[in-house]
Amino acid sequence: MIKYIIVDDEPLAHELIEEFCGMLPHLKLEKNCYNAMEAIQFLNSKSVDLIFLDLNMPKLKGFDFLRTLTDPPAVIVTTAYKEFALEGYELNIADYLLKPFSFDRLVKAVNKAIGTKTPSKQPESTPTNRGRFFIKGNKKYHQISSEDILYVEAYGNYSKLYFENEMIISHENITYYEEMLDENEFLRVHKSFIVALDKINLIEGNRIKIGQKEVPIGQTYKSAVGKLYK
Repeated sequence: MIKYIIVDDEPLAHELIEEFCGMLPHLKLEKNCYNAMEAIQFLNSKSVDLIFLDLNMPKLKGFDFLRTLTDPPAVIVTTAYKEFALEGYELNIADYLLKPFSFDRLVKAVNKAIGTKTPSKQPESTPTNRGRFFIKGNKKYHQISSEDILYVEAYGNYSKLYFENEMIISHENITYYEEMLDENEFLRVHKSFIVALDKINLIEGNRIKIGQKEVPIGQTYKSAVGKLYK
C-alpha cells in the first residue's frame, strides 16, 4: 500500500486529490495537512511514501518545507505556478502538476512517483500491491501488476501490453514503459519490444521465445541481450 499525505492550504485541493486518489485502491491517505508546519510535525513521528505538495502556502513555502526533510518521500507538486517547475526538478520531485489537473494526469504522476520510492513496510499488504499501476486503454483505466506483463510492443504512439490471457492497448508510447518499468526486471531488446526477463523461455539466434510468442532482437540491442547468458 502506498501511503500519502496532502500538504495544501486550499480545502478544495484536498477534496480533488482525495477524490482522484480514492479511485486508486493502492493509495492510502494518512493525513490532510493545511500548512507545512503541520506536515513537519506529522512526519517527525510517521513515514509516508508520497507527498502531494502545494507551493504557495503561508509561513513556510512548499520548496522551503521540502528542503527541511533529510530523507523526503516521493513528491508530486500541485500548484498553479508553472514558473517554479525547474526548481522543483532540481529538488528531485517526481512530477509537477499544474492546477487544475485531470485524473488522467494525476495517474501518470502517481505511476512515476511510486517508481522512485519503496513502499512503507506493511507485511500484510505490500506483496499484493508491489508493482501495481494504472494504464489508460480502451477508454478505461486498467489496474495491472508489472509481474503479469510478458512483453510490451510499440504500436505507433501507443503500446500493446501482453499478458498471459489478454492484450491491452495503452495510450503511452514504448519509451514511457522503458523508463517506468524496473530495469532489473525488464529489458528493451528491439526498438519495438520490451520483455520481462523472468518470462523468457529461451533465446535462439535473433529471437526470444516467451510462451508461444517470439520477439525479435534488434541489432543495436544484441550486446545487452548477450549479457543475460554470458
